[in-house]
Amino acid sequence: MVTLFARATRRVSVTHIRHVAPVSLRAATGLTARVYRQMEADFGMVAPPVMLHAPAPDTLAACWSILRETMLAPGLVDRSVKEAVAAAVSLANQCPYCVEVHGAALAGLVRGPDALAVAVDRAGDITDPGLRELARWARASGNPSAQARHPAPFPPAQAPELIGVAVTFHYINRMVNVFLRDSPMPPAPTPVLRVVRRVAARLMRDMASRHSDPGRSGDLLPDAPLAADLAWAAGPPHIAGAVARAAAAVDAGGARSVPERVRRLVVARIADRTPEPAVPRSDPRWESAVAELPDDERPAARLALLTALASYRVTDAVIGDFRAQGHDDRATIELTSWASFAAARQIGAELHRDLAADPETR
Repeated sequence: MVTLFARATRRVSVTHIRHVAPVSLRAATGLTARVYRQMEADFGMVAPPVMLHAPAPDTLAACWSILRETMLAPGLVDRSVKEAVAAAVSLANQCPYCVEVHGAALAGLVRGPDALAVAVDRAGDITDPGLRELARWARASGNPSAQARHPAPFPPAQAPELIGVAVTFHYINRMVNVFLRDSPMPPAPTPVLRVVRRVAARLMRDMASRHSDPGRSGDLLPDAPLAADLAWAAGPPHIAGAVARAAAAVDAGGARSVPERVRRLVVARIADRTPEPAVPRSDPRWESAVAELPDDERPAARLALLTALASYRVTDAVIGDFRAQGHDDRATIELTSWASFAAARQIGAELHRDLAADPETR
């Protein structure tokens, strides 16, 4: 049953999206409508970070599937722990929109000061030692030198869920940084925002209490084999299946909308990234690499590289240069989705490798 809250947020959600035309629930058809209906039933609303993918329906289904099966479906890990990972990863990726949303969810689920400490990036102030180490692990993910200092504080059996949530938000954060406004909160004075955040925390707590049967997204996309670099997802069939199907859908979108030379360049740069993610657009290593490509592929390469490695630096001009080549909304989503997932799956593979190499987790 669709709640009053879900109905009330339908119009608001589309206003958060930029660079592509949003697809409203009323206008949605086919696979897009199926994803929207499932999202409202399981999550409580059509969330803008997923909704932004609607110009590319298969990519929309991929995003929803991995979010649903790693974050919402019940398993070995409590939802509050997953929300802490989501918030900490979002801090690492400088994604204020997702920090706001998942900080509110954590505040609704965890009483006391620890939720605030996670959301404001003060892991040292977290009183629960297990939560503190998990937040530090998630915050360090994606930064090779920091990852080495913060090994996984959980057993391998929890990897499909916890690495899964980390990978999901390394993906979603990049897309949100490119396509959503900076905050889900309305412009308002600070006292008003405090009240709004308290209300948001209660709503997120209620939404998190919904029961989501594992595997319900399984019929949205065709079955696919699980790639070797996604081995962290092996175990729970609903997670392994969702990750495999999503990866295949994103790869197919990349093959359609990202030139092969650009894909090779991005994969090489992701594997060779420096520990510091704040790489400026004008970094000479990037410009020299882009200069080797044909003129008509350089805008795609710049957008893909920035999305993968510094998504918060994607500007209107970067998007505009790509769109000026004749690329439509679907191609824009498919390119950025492919680049985001390429970065996220590389991080997931590193986290899985580190977990397997840590004797304390065996």
